[in-house]
Amino acid sequence: MQLELSAQDAAFRDEMRTFFTTEFPQDIRDAVLQGRHLTHDQIVSSQRVLNAAGLAVPHWPEEWGGKGWSDLQRHLWHEEMQRAGVPTPLAFNASMIGPVLAQFGSQEQKERFLPKTANLDIWWSQGFSEPDAGSDLASLRTAAVRDGDDWIVNGQKTWTTLGQYGDWIFTLVRTDPDAKQQAGISMLLIDMSLDGVEVRPIEMIDGGHEVNEVWFSDVRVPGDLMVGELNSGWTIAKFLLGNERVGVAPVGATKRALATLKASAADLLDDPLTRARVAELENELLALELTALRVVAHSAGGEPHPASSVLKLQGTELQQAVSELALDLAGPGALASGADDDSPVPGWARLSAPTYLNLRKASIYGGSNEIQRQIIARTILGL
Repeated sequence: MQLELSAQDAAFRDEMRTFFTTEFPQDIRDAVLQGRHLTHDQIVSSQRVLNAAGLAVPHWPEEWGGKGWSDLQRHLWHEEMQRAGVPTPLAFNASMIGPVLAQFGSQEQKERFLPKTANLDIWWSQGFSEPDAGSDLASLRTAAVRDGDDWIVNGQKTWTTLGQYGDWIFTLVRTDPDAKQQAGISMLLIDMSLDGVEVRPIEMIDGGHEVNEVWFSDVRVPGDLMVGELNSGWTIAKFLLGNERVGVAPVGATKRALATLKASAADLLDDPLTRARVAELENELLALELTALRVVAHSAGGEPHPASSVLKLQGTELQQAVSELALDLAGPGALASGADDDSPVPGWARLSAPTYLNLRKASIYGGSNEIQRQIIARTILGL
């Protein structure tokens, strides 16, 4: 199998690399490269820079800002973005609700929401998981009851990432309690400023505020904000989750994190066992990168190859392994995560514990790694 890029694709990769490293705001790249959390304004500014250059939503239909790229070009765009420390476009906008509206939305919904979604003029939140309906999403209980032309929504969503910034939330609701679980679900677009919508923060183990609960109490939603047909939410959800799982193996970002760790902690790498550990991670990342290229090469009709589950599984485990290496190298310095910048403990060591703790989630979101093992066993190994 030939994995070398064609001259055309190599030129495309160089074009992306040049833009991301020379024309993108350096202060935002520095924040990413140094492992700092981005602010709301930095995330918005980043996506608007990409959108102005036509690089925010290249996978959308061309009439709504897409580029008509090949799967390989999209892969190169994504990898070079990560390599350069450029934040990927907000997933809730670019990879989730945007493609959903382009596929299932009414013309009015497309015209109203897609341009603002691409430019992050609207910050979307995802209203899927509930306290008793995470992995078993079909058992969700948030209900929408018809009242004239409107829907009255009551219920609770949880783990709503960055919901504190949300302007709108795309929400799965139960619209037919008597139907089979998957058959009675619809998707509504809900303005988060409406009366009855409440966002409550959930403090994470690393001390950050990244996820939230969202409560709906008699929220009145106009009927024209239902996406697709009544009770078609499960079909839409499967489409959306398929897009969510694309790019969850951040090879470029993990390679960058390991290279940065090697440069920052070079004085701690004299031990042969530690050097062997680094070499093993580099080999695993190279293998994962080649697997990613193979998956891209064998994807057909926009549908991901079954081996994409391998990317998610191995990619997230390597993310965690690199963060674990950083924590081990930091030693007691990892306890200084709350220290000021003038602390004698270097920045990479102070960030090692929060990063390690935060990345425990990587093997859960986008389809847990246990689910990915089942998919691999069925679709690849035939077990």
